[in-house]
Amino acid sequence: MPTLAATATHAGSTAGLIVLILAAVTLGYLAVCWLRPFRRCRRCHGTGRRRSLILRATRACRRCDGTGEHLRPGRVALNYLRDLHDKGTPR
Repeated sequence: MPTLAATATHAGSTAGLIVLILAAVTLGYLAVCWLRPFRRCRRCHGTGRRRSLILRATRACRRCDGTGEHLRPGRVALNYLRDLHDKGTPR
């Protein structure tokens, strides 16, 4: 039967490993948001065009304004934090 000290050490190392993995995933996503801030629009699949229901005519995608790209959620958060910092920093 394992002792209490051995069980606590194993639980502590598991929690530390989980924190380390979460930190690595977060830093990786932030790097992707910094290097490639735009992703393909999910609605038009990056084409910038959508088919209308009436007569199946093609029109510009309203979600991405016809560009085919959309900001990543992480980049939106980074932009918000940068603006918040700039507003709070005296010039």
